[in-house]
Amino acid sequence: MKNIIKSLGKYAVLSGFLCLGASCTDQLELTPVSTITASGFWVNEDNANGALNGLYVRFRDEVSNNFFFWGEVRSETLSYGLQASEGRERYFENTLDPTFAGPTWLRLYTIIHDTNLIIKYVPEIKFNREADKNRMLAQAYTMRAFIYFTMARTWGGVPIVTNPTEGYDAETTFRERATVNEVFDLIKSDLDNALQLYPDNTLSSSKAFWSKPACNMLKGEVYLWTGKKLSGGQADFTTALQALTEASTAPGLGLLPNFDQIFRYHNKGNAEILFAVRFLDLESGSNYNSSLYIRDDEIPSSIDPELEKRIGQGGGLNRMAPSQILRSAYSQDDQRKDATFAEINIPNQDGTPRYYGSLVMKYRGFVDASGRRFIDDIIIYRYADLLLLVAEAKNALGQDPSLEINKVRKRAYGEAFENHQFVNGSTEENNEAILKERLLELAFEGKRWWDLVRFDMAFEKIPSLQNRSNQRHLELWPISLSTISLNSKIIQNPGYGN
Repeated sequence: MKNIIKSLGKYAVLSGFLCLGASCTDQLELTPVSTITASGFWVNEDNANGALNGLYVRFRDEVSNNFFFWGEVRSETLSYGLQASEGRERYFENTLDPTFAGPTWLRLYTIIHDTNLIIKYVPEIKFNREADKNRMLAQAYTMRAFIYFTMARTWGGVPIVTNPTEGYDAETTFRERATVNEVFDLIKSDLDNALQLYPDNTLSSSKAFWSKPACNMLKGEVYLWTGKKLSGGQADFTTALQALTEASTAPGLGLLPNFDQIFRYHNKGNAEILFAVRFLDLESGSNYNSSLYIRDDEIPSSIDPELEKRIGQGGGLNRMAPSQILRSAYSQDDQRKDATFAEINIPNQDGTPRYYGSLVMKYRGFVDASGRRFIDDIIIYRYADLLLLVAEAKNALGQDPSLEINKVRKRAYGEAFENHQFVNGSTEENNEAILKERLLELAFEGKRWWDLVRFDMAFEKIPSLQNRSNQRHLELWPISLSTISLNSKIIQNPGYGN
């Protein structure tokens, strides 16, 4: 095993699915290896670490390509950009169907397969430190829970697979969809198993690996979902608040003074982050913001010089853009506005401004000799998100959410905070405020669609869903015909045909 490559893009395949590497470090250093049998591979700690690295490689590929679509693009935050959308309007116009169903769950099951291999084989491997073995198993359980949570929110019930597919057996390979309750039972069980295994409450130094605080934040979000969507009620809200409160105690966790610095390439793994997907220089691929920025030749010559300076060198393709609804939601004294998007207006002949286009400023990367590089880390969980989830849980339990909301607002408004201080109101008023705050704070971080569904506000807030409240099936995504063709036991979600 030689020529260690500091890249997540180099890996091999075991049994058709398993990604391999050399060692598990905060740098995710991977070594290419040849394909070998399961019995010959799962023999030592180094191999197990390589398998864990491969799991994160596969996860990164899915996040960079698909999570933004599942978690946000169907919401009110996106609209048409300057470039051809190439079908992306089907998301924010909510016209998906089985023939154009968006990203499928197929590659998510390869991630699940990786977790299942680790859960099956790692307990039998001797480690130098038992804590390292437990931490690896905890990460596998957490990742499996997160992937099933993603699928349950997107499609409802999905096939449950908890053992690795090692060889072909039609009886076990082709499975029917479980109920959504069964999927959440597995998610909750996996989270409990993970939390028992994490040896401490510290965050990964790079924030690129699951940890106990990140797992607790996931648990809080899961129980908020089941409390609201699956009639879990007060018991689930209580569990959510307990998990989120424990997550908030992680050493070194806190809000950054400057909102924009949360997302910058040079500031990866900063104090606000609990868990992020790591992108490194010299690696292939970009984060999803490459479809949300602007090309140099699209920047008009009449642009305001200060705005031109803020945008800098162009890059990517503006295939989708911040919607007018999103752009108008920010007040001028909110520091999050300029850090989230840029709106370009050009003068008419009479000197009045005319809207030209807009672009997303989060995850905009940096510029080097090769051009603009979209390789900022994609943040899955951060502290401001946690605070607002705590506020949501408190409000659901009839408690005052002011403390957490105002922590977020103090950073956003600075000296103007007194003009925006939150005051506790009714449960409904508080929910509206929390949902609005999550929009302003977390726009383009892959959260908004799921937030609206969890709050039961999608049909009220999203223009393309207004006056369609009789089509509640649209809260779930259609299952693609290609997916159904691979497994005759899969039944389409109601409302999308056979």
